Amino acid sequence: MKNIAARILPLLVVLSSLSSAAVFAQGRPEAAPPAELARTLAALDAQLFDSFNRCELEKFASFFAEGVEFYHDKGGVTLSSKSVVESVKNNICGKMRREVVAESLEAHPIPGFGAMQMGSHLFYELNAKPGSAPVGAARFVHLWQFKDGAWKITRVISYDHGPAKK
Repeated sequence: MKNIAARILPLLVVLSSLSSAAVFAQGRPEAAPPAELARTLAALDAQLFDSFNRCELEKFASFFAEGVEFYHDKGGVTLSSKSVVESVKNNICGKMRREVVAESLEAHPIPGFGAMQMGSHLFYELNAKPGSAPVGAARFVHLWQFKDGAWKITRVISYDHGPAKK
């Protein structure tokens, strides 16, 4: 019996350490491998803008922290999740759709907070025919906070708006 315990004890210590490390990493997104962080944020971006494009405002609002700050180089500053949603409702719904430029996405961890996501996106008239050219382009920075097991956007910088390059 002593011999079995001597063999199992080191295995239990290793397994315990691994499970503790996994729990710790889940609580700290910056500890995730860079590719995993990038995939997570790309998936969140896809969900966020699927709700944006479909004008599913309740779902869209769920991606933002209540005190979100949205800085737009053409529209100015919008403060609060409610104001961001109202702005989308009044200016975007039924008019535009957004597509991310997938290869432009970058994700960078922010220790103790979450991550920064940067990229470019294109805008199309909502009822444009497939294959139509985009009517606009811009770049963005999203600061994603990982808190209480969920990702929320706390800051948005949307800039370099202009016509799409041909």
